[in-house]
Amino acid sequence: MEPMDIDLQALEQRITDLEIKASFAEDTVEQLNQVVVRQQAQIDRLVQELVELRDRAASAEPGGFPSLRDELPPHY
Repeated sequence: MEPMDIDLQALEQRITDLEIKASFAEDTVEQLNQVVVRQQAQIDRLVQELVELRDRAASAEPGGFPSLRDELPPHY
């Protein structure tokens, strides 16, 4: 084998290795993107629930939140 053949084989192997790494990196980025999308949807739902809770609290008690005494069960 000539030195040129060895260099060419080494370069081909390096290119193959880089293509494999790039493929794994693309998969990882896609998985992370899916996680971010799910988390953003969850954040949006939680924000909506918070807004609804604030609206309910504001409409239920004009003076603010109910006291803990109002929350006691009847047998106390």
